[in-house]
Amino acid sequence: MAPGIMPLPCCKAVPRNSDGAKKLASETVPDQRWKLQVFYLCFYGFMTQIRPGESFISPYLLGPDRNFTKAEVTNVITPVLSYSYMAVLVPIFLLTDYLCYKPVLVLQSLSHISIWLLLVLSTSVLAMQLMEFFYGITMAARIAYSSYIFSLVAPSRYQRMASYSRSAVLLGVFTSSVLGQLCVTLGGVSFLTLNYVSLGFVSFSLLLTLFLERPRRSLFFNRPGRAGDAAAPTELDRMAGGDGGGGTRGWRDMVLCRMLRELGALARQPQLRLWSLWWVLNSAGYYLMLYYAHILWNEISPTVDNRRVYNGGVDAASTLLGAVTSFAAGYVKIRWTLWSELVIGVVTAFQAGLLLLMNSTTNIWLCYAAYILFRGSHQFLVPIAIFQIATSLSKELCALVFGVNTFFATVLKTIITIIVADKRGLGLSVHPQFYVYFGFFTLLAVAYLLAAVGVGIRHSRRKQPVELALAKELCQLPVEIPAQEKSPEAGTVRA
Repeated sequence: MAPGIMPLPCCKAVPRNSDGAKKLASETVPDQRWKLQVFYLCFYGFMTQIRPGESFISPYLLGPDRNFTKAEVTNVITPVLSYSYMAVLVPIFLLTDYLCYKPVLVLQSLSHISIWLLLVLSTSVLAMQLMEFFYGITMAARIAYSSYIFSLVAPSRYQRMASYSRSAVLLGVFTSSVLGQLCVTLGGVSFLTLNYVSLGFVSFSLLLTLFLERPRRSLFFNRPGRAGDAAAPTELDRMAGGDGGGGTRGWRDMVLCRMLRELGALARQPQLRLWSLWWVLNSAGYYLMLYYAHILWNEISPTVDNRRVYNGGVDAASTLLGAVTSFAAGYVKIRWTLWSELVIGVVTAFQAGLLLLMNSTTNIWLCYAAYILFRGSHQFLVPIAIFQIATSLSKELCALVFGVNTFFATVLKTIITIIVADKRGLGLSVHPQFYVYFGFFTLLAVAYLLAAVGVGIRHSRRKQPVELALAKELCQLPVEIPAQEKSPEAGTVRA
């Protein structure tokens, strides 16, 4: 896989048979239909991201088109996104596998259409809350696209195909942001018209979804017997006491519980525990910043002329930088067991400084730059976290680990939203909220750096006894004098 382009960590290849004689159908059958399917899925992934109005939703809601107040958008409408995402995440995760992906992709497309219909037709706060609810569904349903491709190809092709699908998504996001910015800045297109354009694109995406082939197998619930590949049992088969065949009677009831118990044992691994904590804590803060950044920009530079709103260009630049830093992360070769805490601590401290800069500056361009760097620094650590967590796990356990991590991150994000942003909590405006997020990342940075100091001390203490033992052994070795150095008369060494 291309470094840094890893959408799903459960793409670890399953070992082949020991004799190497048996391969999956997609590797042996002359029929190359799967290549066309992968191409179509990547094209679908690209097109579903073409929503040029997405970067301008906040100025659209706060501007004359809808004229909501900042308090309504910040404390009443936007918090629903976190609540919706948490409520539907687990059901959609399970339904994605149980229904073999395609129905959930259809649900995602219908939710996208609902979002843009509500944006262009409705004017009430309740309708905008419903819009955020559908937005939460689309976010939770992203797992269906990320997982779908693994049902089309053999395990040996997982990594390469995953990089293709992720690249298609990133290219789609970049293209959508650039297109939206060009329409607004150069074309003078209104935000309302841009939303109609987005509605057309998401409607076309629904048509594309209908032509996707529904897979017959999935990771957990739909696992047909494999007569031609019976010698390669998976994690689920082993846990169910099977031999890789189609024994499905017991694992549906028991394997998930066994996998959860195994996760408890895996949590004792320091690297997996550290990077899982990073995923939970930092992801929660990262997405809260994303949710409210556009509102902050409107606070710093209120929308007067639509042509001077550069949200699309900033989103495009941050997407591009995120792709570059993710790629670069694959070339960082250090001893992660020793340096992980320090790297995480330094990056988190950098992000805390960026949050402070975003919140304290009155220059919108500095705020844009800080936002771009914040997203790029987070995306730098994502592929490292994926590798550190997934390197020793089967693809089934990978899916479960990241599902659990994402769920806990969502719960934490929701708790912070209830306390900080929701009008039933503190109901803070956007500037005080960013001070809270700055404090959150500062505490995380301090904790990571203190942990790095502890790791360094423990490493030096372990290293010192080894060095002393080696020195002692060297001192006890007998010193042999070479024969040519000896005097034949006295038997002494020459000066």
